[in-house]
Amino acid sequence: MVNFVTGGSGFIGQRLTIALKQLGGEIRVLSREEQSDYDTIVCDLQSEVIPDQAFNNVDTVFHLAGFAHDIRDASKISDLYYKVNVSATVQLANLAVKSGVKRFVFVSSVKAGGNPPLGTCANEKDQKNTEDVYGKTKREAELALLKIGKESGMHVSIIRPSLVYGPDVKGNLKAMLLGVKKGWFPPLPETGNRRSMIHVDDLVRAILLVADDRTNGEIFIATDGTPHSSREIYDAMCNIVGRSIPKWSLPKALFNIASLISPRIKYKINKLLGDECYSSAKLEALGFKAKKTLKDMNETNF
Repeated sequence: MVNFVTGGSGFIGQRLTIALKQLGGEIRVLSREEQSDYDTIVCDLQSEVIPDQAFNNVDTVFHLAGFAHDIRDASKISDLYYKVNVSATVQLANLAVKSGVKRFVFVSSVKAGGNPPLGTCANEKDQKNTEDVYGKTKREAELALLKIGKESGMHVSIIRPSLVYGPDVKGNLKAMLLGVKKGWFPPLPETGNRRSMIHVDDLVRAILLVADDRTNGEIFIATDGTPHSSREIYDAMCNIVGRSIPKWSLPKALFNIASLISPRIKYKINKLLGDECYSSAKLEALGFKAKKTLKDMNETNF
């Protein structure tokens, strides 16, 4: 039988397809461009209808593709979030049911649960409404999938990764690592905040684990089990790129003043120095234990 992966050319998807290949499974990917290493269904989820033959002989779907963007004003492109994160997900699931797919694993986000309660590490039961369009669309997709799974009998399991790091990481972590390496990213103050993370290879192990029969209809948060402060992340990056850890830091007061300039800057500072702590105890109860930590990383495996 075939394992079907959406987002197979992405940061997480590439590692997942490698792991599936090592397990000996046949792989089919959905991508906007032909993938030379795998049977490919060429389809753009932003604008195209998924072909009916996509799920022929497919046993398990791993749905990683989605739309996440924090540079443009999200309110101006909310329709794109809904089209890709909700409508395309529902379309995939309905087609999977029609094709007799047994398992559907959805890689969501901790953002779907809303912001963690102040001073705590959120778990799957800490469900809050979120004004963030990315988190809102991920949650809407989760609810739709659970409903489809319940009504059809198709196994549906959902995993919510915390901040993912590893080789070829993109986004804010890549920018921060580059800034530390080049020396222009300033030493952060130690605020005692807590941020949950997980290495991409551990996340792949977690994704494969929740395809198990025990996880039907369940949501699982994935972390490496060790929250880090932003300063600890900064120091770890210094070690990764071979730079000495500065013995000084910018005062927290400077960040407080800067956050008064505009809501956008305040958002960026909160994202940098705020809490984003999550518990993966439910996943660990299945036997999951992270094998990699931030302190183990170097420039080749970060």
